[in-house]
Amino acid sequence: MTAPEAHDAAHEQGSARTATPTMHIGALAERTGMSLRTLRHYDETGLLKPSGRSEGGFRLYTDDDLARLLVIRRMKPLGFSLDEMADLLEVVDQLRAGAGGTDGAGSSGSGGSSGSADSTSGAEDADGVDSAADTHGSLRARLDAYVESAQERRAELARKLDMADEFIALLRGT
Repeated sequence: MTAPEAHDAAHEQGSARTATPTMHIGALAERTGMSLRTLRHYDETGLLKPSGRSEGGFRLYTDDDLARLLVIRRMKPLGFSLDEMADLLEVVDQLRAGAGGTDGAGSSGSGGSSGSADSTSGAEDADGVDSAADTHGSLRARLDAYVESAQERRAELARKLDMADEFIALLRGT
């Protein structure tokens, strides 16, 4: 980002984020090696919304947005769908919101229902079960399922890589 762009980005961002440095979509694309088209698609689908817009309407991204995009980029080679990516990011957002007691900024979905895993929250349902702990447990189970799926997908990629290595060795031996 050029010095004028950095100044404009810092000056033009929303008042709620005045202390957070931002970057334009081109800088985000350059830092991640992803195309502008892909980043715009992620915005359109809600997978990665910019944290703000400049007065001129340009997308502005923060370092938190960059970190989120890097998670998305790491899911792509494992074959996760956009829906799966969005769901996983929602799970992570809700778990972080519950653990930190914050509002889950950057959440791609409904948010707000995660609560705290602390059993002293006082939010018990009709059966006397702590609903915040239930929600946390449910989110953890969903996260664990994604971890297991990622491990299985990684193992499949490793098998394919081994087969590719064998194929190259066969070609070289010919």
